[in-house]
Amino acid sequence: QVQLVESGGGLVQPGGSLRLSCAASGSIFSIYFMSWYRQAPGKQRELVARITSGDTTNYADSVRGRFTISSDNAKNMVYLQMNSLKPEDTAVYYCQMLIRNSGGRNAYWGQGTQVTVSS
Repeated sequence: QVQLVESGGGLVQPGGSLRLSCAASGSIFSIYFMSWYRQAPGKQRELVARITSGDTTNYADSVRGRFTISSDNAKNMVYLQMNSLKPEDTAVYYCQMLIRNSGGRNAYWGQGTQVTVSS
């Protein structure tokens, strides 16, 4: 089995910064890509940023230029550096990884970490 654990969420003032981390453990042969999603109350879950095994990145328009996704493939970890945070960034943030193991290729999710941007 595979487990993803996020950390780094919290309460921050508008204009502030946070860094989220997500660590994967368990049966992992390879990771195709790592992503961060978020879900605000009453809204659908949306893709925030993604990084492939080849370090190609893409971002939602709403966060491009403010957020940076990075990874440490040796440690099976993904990070999301969030700068210039806005109240509309408030949401539960989830990491997701597409992983190949003995069970084939499957997407795994973390439990989520709350980010609240408020003065």
